[in-house]
Amino acid sequence: MTAIKQQMHELVRGSDEVLPDNGLEAKLKQNRPLVVKAGFDPTAPDLHIGHTVLINKMRQFQEFGHEVVFLIGDFTGMIGDPSGKNTTRPPLSPEEIKANAETYEEQIFKILDEKSTRIDFNSRWMGPMDAADLVKLASHHTVARMLERDDFNKRYTNGQPISIHEFLYPIVQGYDSVALKADVELGGTDQKFNLLVGRQLQQDYGQEPQIVMTMPLLEGLDGVQKMSKSLGNYIGITDAPGEMFGKIMSISDDLMWRYFELLSFRTLDDISGLKQQVADGLNPRDAKFELALEIVARFHDAKRADAAKDEFVARFQQGAMPEEMPEVTVQSKDGQLGIAHLLKDAELVNSTSEAFRMIKQGAVKIDGARIEDRTLMIDAGTTCIYQVGKRKFSRVSLT
Repeated sequence: MTAIKQQMHELVRGSDEVLPDNGLEAKLKQNRPLVVKAGFDPTAPDLHIGHTVLINKMRQFQEFGHEVVFLIGDFTGMIGDPSGKNTTRPPLSPEEIKANAETYEEQIFKILDEKSTRIDFNSRWMGPMDAADLVKLASHHTVARMLERDDFNKRYTNGQPISIHEFLYPIVQGYDSVALKADVELGGTDQKFNLLVGRQLQQDYGQEPQIVMTMPLLEGLDGVQKMSKSLGNYIGITDAPGEMFGKIMSISDDLMWRYFELLSFRTLDDISGLKQQVADGLNPRDAKFELALEIVARFHDAKRADAAKDEFVARFQQGAMPEEMPEVTVQSKDGQLGIAHLLKDAELVNSTSEAFRMIKQGAVKIDGARIEDRTLMIDAGTTCIYQVGKRKFSRVSLT
């Protein structure tokens, strides 16, 4: 096993909380491979790079010789995770769960080592339980404790319904840690309550409680809201190389360092060195090139990453796109905004009629691609580079 100090330096990197204090170091001092668990409900067929923040952390544990368990919540998926929700979440059908789980297995091995990754399903231990077993499991938690949870508390206070089955979700997730005898559980910051339930249940079942490590929810391309397909501010890990490269290059220079910390496999020392180079005069664009090349190569390959960079340079740099441009935030209406209104609000044109005229003349581009549709609607959550004519450019985030 690698020296504990070195492990701690990298393993806590980017984390929001590690509970309890000094708990992870104490586990590492046991000088054995730890069982590291992260659960994923198969709610959608494709993952985006926001999901990979947890998977990257699993890889780091894996590289230090620990056993990682990618747990697919096919049983909990039929309940629906209420975390962060202000309404009851619709449960998934068994058919949806099965189809989504199969695509997860294909995608995660772009990051994790397939030979040393254990994939499990919580239906393996929850499925055989009868009603009496489930009632006994539910007896380990109280309603008062459930209502301490922020999202449940808000819904209860506001008179919004909470279904009884939603109370089962954190209990079942907690029991997953008992079944797997987890040493460490990873989750997003919105999962903290559920992860702590796992610690409590392990104690109730006579096990040494797991370490809880929460990871931040990655901001999307707009740099404001968390990455989400529904918001359109995401980078899908199945995106085409050129599309993925362009999206990464569209993020702000400040957000770039956040992505480096949470998504890059470079060491923290390497990233600090790159940040110092930028401070000493390196163009931030060149640092962003390094990030984009690394991410695209991970989900495709190095050759395609290089080709995506060449395509980007040919489209943008040789097209006389300025290295620096205004960054503007524009407010949508009901989650969308027409292209003409967006261009006007971003001050790229003086009026919507001018916008229509420029579109008709072929003088409007989005991320280097000419548009012709005057009725084009742009979804909130997107960040793109808009060009009007030869000299007007702006990086516009639509919120």
